[in-house]
Amino acid sequence: MSRAVSSTVSAGSATEPGPAPDVAFREIEDADVEQVVALWRACGLTRPWNDPHRDVADARATPTSTVLVGVRGGVVMSSAVVGYDGHRGWVYYLAVDPGAQGSGLGRATTAAAEDWLRRAGVRKVRLMVRHGNESVLGFYAALGYTDAECVVLGRDL
Repeated sequence: MSRAVSSTVSAGSATEPGPAPDVAFREIEDADVEQVVALWRACGLTRPWNDPHRDVADARATPTSTVLVGVRGGVVMSSAVVGYDGHRGWVYYLAVDPGAQGSGLGRATTAAAEDWLRRAGVRKVRLMVRHGNESVLGFYAALGYTDAECVVLGRDL
């Protein structure tokens, strides 16, 4: 079951206007999962220690998180995992088909993620950029994201 997010989203609401990517954003459906995992792999976002299928299932398991997809002609062109912890929202796995990068679709996907969080009552959004993926920092800076001056620590349970 998918929950409607919005119809077609243009690239304007994440601070800078851009070309409308003509992509409809919605929550993921079962038929999208393999396309999303393939997109994450094509974008270099998967890691051997994280099962991307489980990450999708976990994000879909509660009302405080989901996977958003940007779809054009039945093809998943972008995705973002969004969720909130009661204080701040998080964006993970923001991915754009490599052939569509630079078209404004990343900006539109970020806007769709922020809109989902806003509707959930979230006032702050955070995202993590893995070491080795620093090339995306300029993209996020152009959207108004800044270094949150914190270090994220973790361990497996």
